[in-house]
Amino acid sequence: MPLDEQAETILRGLTENFPRVETMTGAQARAATKAGRKAVADPEPVGAVYDREIPGGSGSIAVRIYSPAGTSAGPRPVVVFFHGGGFVICDLDSHDGFCRAMCNGIGAVVVSVDYRLAPESPWPAAADDAYAATCWVARHAREFGGDPDRLLVAGDSSGGNLAAVTALMSRDRGAPAVAGQVLIYPVVEPDFDTESYVQFAEGHFLTRAAMQWYWDQYLPAHRETVPTYAAPVRAEDLGGLPPAVVITAERDPLRYEGEKYAAALADAGVPVQLERVRGMFHGFLTIDAMTAAQRVREQLWPQLRNLVAERVHTPSD
Repeated sequence: MPLDEQAETILRGLTENFPRVETMTGAQARAATKAGRKAVADPEPVGAVYDREIPGGSGSIAVRIYSPAGTSAGPRPVVVFFHGGGFVICDLDSHDGFCRAMCNGIGAVVVSVDYRLAPESPWPAAADDAYAATCWVARHAREFGGDPDRLLVAGDSSGGNLAAVTALMSRDRGAPAVAGQVLIYPVVEPDFDTESYVQFAEGHFLTRAAMQWYWDQYLPAHRETVPTYAAPVRAEDLGGLPPAVVITAERDPLRYEGEKYAAALADAGVPVQLERVRGMFHGFLTIDAMTAAQRVREQLWPQLRNLVAERVHTPSD
């Protein structure tokens, strides 16, 4: 499906202006992308937002907690969110707008996690931080109005990887209980010869060369036998994982692997809602100004409300 006029204009600007990260160090890539970020003068209001430090396995982890406005009859659902950026770039600020929209759209407390970045902290640092933060949120959710029995993990791109890995870790380690996983065009495994990688290697914002570089920063070792907690699609058993909402973009090098993981989850008996957004490219959903992003968000928020609503009524509760 061809891009609409607005998407084509935005994609052209991204493709032309986004730095060639594969020619840089991790620090240079972070500096370049941050320098190109425009400050938001009037962010979407929420009930409350504040930053804090929480304990992790290897030192403190910064998080940003968003709470919806208004009163609630009881504790609200909680979303633990992991930002994208190839495990190397982006931060709490880069995804602030999306987290605000999610907080209001679902009526949930959103906890955005500032996990350690590669190459300074390669795998498993980000995965360990993601799991540690989720455990902390489950233990402390009621302190900020959240319901630990209605806890979702969510993320976009590399953050989608961390959400999927956190769901796996939580199952394997017996806690915390995760009600659902939200995987937005997730990074799933370092396989650069898939149909979508070949078709969209260049010219669609995220490039094949950039993804190879991201993986080189995150997983410089173990490439012959990629660990499950780095490439969740390679897990021997995906049974017993929480229900998943998976969103892919038609013009994304990662489309094939995201859909492959959705199919693998479904084959293992995991309830999966998969949507391929036609005519869209990697990263579109967090671009607040895009009409297509707003349309997909309007469909996504009710899906996630239903996901946590269903959790309350399961026989095991």
